[in-house]
Amino acid sequence: MNTASPVVAGPGAGRPPVIKAIPVRHPGRWVAALVVLGIAGGLVYSLLTTDRYHWDVVGQYFTSRLVLDGLIETLKLTAIAMAIGVSLGIVLAVMRLSPNPLVAGAAWLYIWFFRGTPVLVQLLFWFFISALYPTVTFGIPHGPAFWSGGTNDLITKFMAAILGLGLNEAAYMAEIVRAGIISVEHGQTEAAQALGMKRLQIMRRIVLPQAMRVIIPPTGNETISMLKTSSLVSVIAYTELLYSVQLIYSGPSSVGAFLQIPLLIVASLWYLIVTSVLTVGQYYLERRFARGAVRGLPPTPLQRLRRYLFTFHAPPPAPPPPSIPPGGAGGPR
Repeated sequence: MNTASPVVAGPGAGRPPVIKAIPVRHPGRWVAALVVLGIAGGLVYSLLTTDRYHWDVVGQYFTSRLVLDGLIETLKLTAIAMAIGVSLGIVLAVMRLSPNPLVAGAAWLYIWFFRGTPVLVQLLFWFFISALYPTVTFGIPHGPAFWSGGTNDLITKFMAAILGLGLNEAAYMAEIVRAGIISVEHGQTEAAQALGMKRLQIMRRIVLPQAMRVIIPPTGNETISMLKTSSLVSVIAYTELLYSVQLIYSGPSSVGAFLQIPLLIVASLWYLIVTSVLTVGQYYLERRFARGAVRGLPPTPLQRLRRYLFTFHAPPPAPPPPSIPPGGAGGPR
């Protein structure tokens, strides 16, 4: 009986043939890109060639004293209204989660009312509050008064703007904070209670630090929205950014008289600049509170730009997986 000799495999035996990969064509993407470029080019051409934009007037009033003063007032309104909204919103959120039905009901009623009425109506209400209460008195009910004064002296245009914006914002921030609080697992609260921690200690040391990851993104959006909503106080003749440019184009003796569009472009550019700064700040704030929640934070846009500028190439590919020894996973070591 003859025994066949084993066949020695060559170096290329047993390997699959080389696959010639043909990339998938996406003509729709190219068409969409061309359409977008065409529209963008048309807009840029229109901006540069239409004289009615009056870019010289835009440049003249972009850094004028009246516009910059209005910008400062807008930033002041945004900061104070958001401080009131966040502080009062935290209190309302804790009240809504209270086991006391009277406390929870009062918070719900506040949120229902201020979210259910337009902020413009609330601004006008605070501005004309003296029609209901001509005087304001602080003291003991049916007893001696410690201070009394006219409502118009107490509720100025600035105070009406702050009350209208801040109290309305508190209703929205209350729901944002409440959503962040209930996103924390209830077992952590029970563990803290088992350790003897009080309710306020649990909220301050355990719940709120973890809830910030949920609270920060919508709070940043609310801040940007508040910056733009502050333009509504122009209806009560408060000199913020929008009302400042309105004063310029309504003045018959100014260069920008009756040039509404160029002056509105000035206001829009400043809103875009401040909004962009707030967006960058929100990005880094979210990144800070995301530490510990994800395994590795993605590089920031500045880090990506620095890497591409100094390395001049994309990041190196991932290393190949380790090869399996000839004996397989259980082969010789």
